[in-house]
Amino acid sequence: MAWTLTASLPEFLTEAGPYLRSDPVQNTVQLTILETLRQSGLGSYGDTPPVFGWHEDGAGRTDGAFLRTPPHPVLLAKLPEGGAPGLIALVRASDPALTEANVAGSDAAGFSAAWAAATDGGTATARQRSRLFRLAELAPPDPAPPGCPRLAADADRDLVVAWQAAFVAEAEAVASHPERTVNDRMSYGGIMLWEAHGQPVAMAALSRAVAGVTRVVTVYTPPQFRRRGYGGAITTAVTRSAIEAGAADVVLFTDLANPTSNALYQRLGYRPIEDRVLLDLQQRPPAG
Repeated sequence: MAWTLTASLPEFLTEAGPYLRSDPVQNTVQLTILETLRQSGLGSYGDTPPVFGWHEDGAGRTDGAFLRTPPHPVLLAKLPEGGAPGLIALVRASDPALTEANVAGSDAAGFSAAWAAATDGGTATARQRSRLFRLAELAPPDPAPPGCPRLAADADRDLVVAWQAAFVAEAEAVASHPERTVNDRMSYGGIMLWEAHGQPVAMAALSRAVAGVTRVVTVYTPPQFRRRGYGGAITTAVTRSAIEAGAADVVLFTDLANPTSNALYQRLGYRPIEDRVLLDLQQRPPAG
């Protein structure tokens, strides 16, 4: 059993793509990142080239995968049994200063123990816990707030970029390139606005559809427009858009530290699937 590291997107898609597509709901983030890299280029998420890796079992079958698009954390699919030590060794060899990993909640304890062993007592501390939800049956808010949805247009670009940056800052996510994100999503009509009283008041976006799965992302309402139902309305609108476009499954993630969004999405008909954990990785400090 062994891990293989590559900088080649085509090679990774050949070796690990079928494995990831075998569970497109749980692997939604990996699959949409790969599709964005394929369609928009390897610089879609940052200026440092991405790296990819896959794991093969004793029979030569792929049973694990990860990717990294710096400056974002290492993103793991489900870890194969006993696969954490080899993965950590491989990734640390290419990046000795590794500081973050995004893992399935069920793998967090095993990965943390392997990290401590590999670093002679280093720590892996949960910084953020998120939950993946899948739409069961859409239940629109009743009553709906005033207004209606529409696709973001070129004239909205500056506003949407500003809202994308604000969303990332509030989520305390890794600094990214909001212009690149917005340009990519607008290229396939992936951003919608809720407009009320003649002005945009909320935003939500959709990932590219991959293997029948579309993910709702970046649901954002500026502070001055909150608590008026716009978040639920725009989430309903983009969910309907995904269904009408033929998505077999519509999914989204929530931050478990935000009870408001967790309650909202469940009222709209989303049901929990699995948890994920973002780990802060610390090397063991030098003695003395």
